[in-house]
Amino acid sequence: MKRIVVAAKAAADQPWLADAAAELAEEMGADVAVVSMDGVEVEALSPVPRSAMAEGAADAAARMAERIAARGVRAVAEHRAGPVVRGVLVFAEEHEADLIVAGGSSRAAVARRLLGTVTSRLIERSRRPVLVITPPLEPSA
Repeated sequence: MKRIVVAAKAAADQPWLADAAAELAEEMGADVAVVSMDGVEVEALSPVPRSAMAEGAADAAARMAERIAARGVRAVAEHRAGPVVRGVLVFAEEHEADLIVAGGSSRAAVARRLLGTVTSRLIERSRRPVLVITPPLEPSA
């Protein structure tokens, strides 16, 4: 395995995903390319300006790549404009990824059933293997 692409969720902190990707890259001797998409398909219909979405995507990708690099893994980060699933798949093709790593959904079960998730669409549409890493369970009170 030479290249792992990690899909970072824009404006989200996913240290558990970065740690899992770094561990996998260490074990496999792979480099990591992190991408985060702004998710804006039609800017005129977005309630948030593209600049704000792009800033959140850039920040998420940079934080994740920095956390991965801190473990001694070569990591690069990039943010892009556009729809998430198509953007991640194009990025993976461009980087000749051997594997796409994505975080599991944090949405409520009803929302996942009604709307689907980016991760499930990546699995359905990718010609490359997709590894889904779920967030750690929070300890019960």
